[in-house]
Amino acid sequence: MKNHSLEFFLLLTLFLHANTGDSNECVYTIYVKTGSIIKGGTDSKISIRFDDAKNQSVWIPNLKSWGAMGEGHNYFERGNVDAFTGRGPCINSRVCRLNLASDGSGYHHGWYCDYVEVTSTGPHKPCSQTIFYVDQWLAKDVAPYNLSVIIDRCRLTAPHSSSSA
Repeated sequence: MKNHSLEFFLLLTLFLHANTGDSNECVYTIYVKTGSIIKGGTDSKISIRFDDAKNQSVWIPNLKSWGAMGEGHNYFERGNVDAFTGRGPCINSRVCRLNLASDGSGYHHGWYCDYVEVTSTGPHKPCSQTIFYVDQWLAKDVAPYNLSVIIDRCRLTAPHSSSSA
């Protein structure tokens, strides 16, 4: 269960960021839940890219650089939910694709990610929230033996065209 005071703080941050600066930028808040599995945490560098159905995207090469948990916080630890926030180009429709990657570095290189939640807002744009259930290892030594995962739900959210036969 999320801490409601942290949630309020992050929503306030979203509001303040959205009402200042470049009107072409949106504010993104990302929650990442690391699995409770033994050795599920990592010291690796994690990157993330999320896209909409029109392939507009935001790429964050080092997610820790957007960290919102305070100085000295150890991100991606077993069982933790970590929060990240920052500004980037506005995506015009709902986020529907996630590309999550680990560089495989550090003492604890394998990582088990439960889920990633992406919330966005911007000037004259409604809030949007998408949750991606990853539920897998990003590791070279544990199945599925990949350091990245792509979850693509854009086909599910794209408008359907109707045709008559």
